Amino acid sequence: MTQTPLPQSPEPWTPDPRPADPSAPPFAEPWPVELQVPPPVGAGAGVVDRVPEVVPGSPADAAAGGIEPQSAEGAALLDAGRPLDAVEVLRQGVATGEAAAPDLLARAYLDSGSWLAATEWLGPLVEQGHVRFAGRLGVALAELGHAERAEVALRIAVDSGELAAANDLAILLRDGGRLAEAVQILMRVSDAGEAQAPANLVALHLEVGDLVAAVAAAERYAREDRPDTLVALADVRALQARDDEAEVLYRRAEELAGLRSHTAYGQFLLAVRGDRAGAERRFRQAEHRAEPGWAYTLGRFLLDDGRPEEAREYLQLAVDGGDRVAGQALAELDGEDLADD
Repeated sequence: MTQTPLPQSPEPWTPDPRPADPSAPPFAEPWPVELQVPPPVGAGAGVVDRVPEVVPGSPADAAAGGIEPQSAEGAALLDAGRPLDAVEVLRQGVATGEAAAPDLLARAYLDSGSWLAATEWLGPLVEQGHVRFAGRLGVALAELGHAERAEVALRIAVDSGELAAANDLAILLRDGGRLAEAVQILMRVSDAGEAQAPANLVALHLEVGDLVAAVAAAERYAREDRPDTLVALADVRALQARDDEAEVLYRRAEELAGLRSHTAYGQFLLAVRGDRAGAERRFRQAEHRAEPGWAYTLGRFLLDDGRPEEAREYLQLAVDGGDRVAGQALAELDGEDLADD
């Protein structure tokens, strides 16, 4: 079933310009707001219970706190690719004080592409000191086109130790024409051990056509304990026409469970080896492992392979997750003229 993003109000979160109280510890006090939850089964139309929000707990709190039924149900819905259904369940979990629910609710908003709803949920929490949400807030703001606010949130995340947020910050800086800053921050967190940054640094160099810099970065950071660096090195070896070396690296990255190893190897098999069957097997494995972008990759492959009805399901999943490129592919499948947009 096609999921429609949640209704969103017109104004996103804006950082509070007032300086924070330096004496106030993070997570010190609850932030009391009212949260709308769905009416119970059988309630009259339009009836909404309003209950106070609890202080967001941490994932560690959840692990120590025993069974949390709504969080468990919401997590299962997320894993099944139903983030909007998960939102309604997880909002109730937040309202009843389940420690795992806030992080899962943030994921549900982002997975469903409900960017403004995400900023309304996460923005005030970040202002109140819950900085573990800052990276996800930055992603939502960037998707809404609020680059300055997104940069504030992402820098808060990185400065607070969430090194993975540097990847999103680098994309934001690149899109704003600040390539040198993007490279600098990716190098900094790569040296600090962030798992995905080296691959993104290589990709950034390749986007601007600097193969020499891409090779240097890939060779500098390639390590078996960070298998996505092997994927990045394989990518540049393929561009150097060192195909056999590339294939060995892709296979090794698969063995080590690199985050996008099956997707990348499938694309190599398709583009370099002309092995459509082998590529499809890898794309199916990427689906099983929920690799980033798997739905669009598989849907695009099926569309190009002349299997449009199979492609539609996967492209729609990608669209429901906020993938704009998948939306263009779906429009192509439906015969829409993109030149008219």
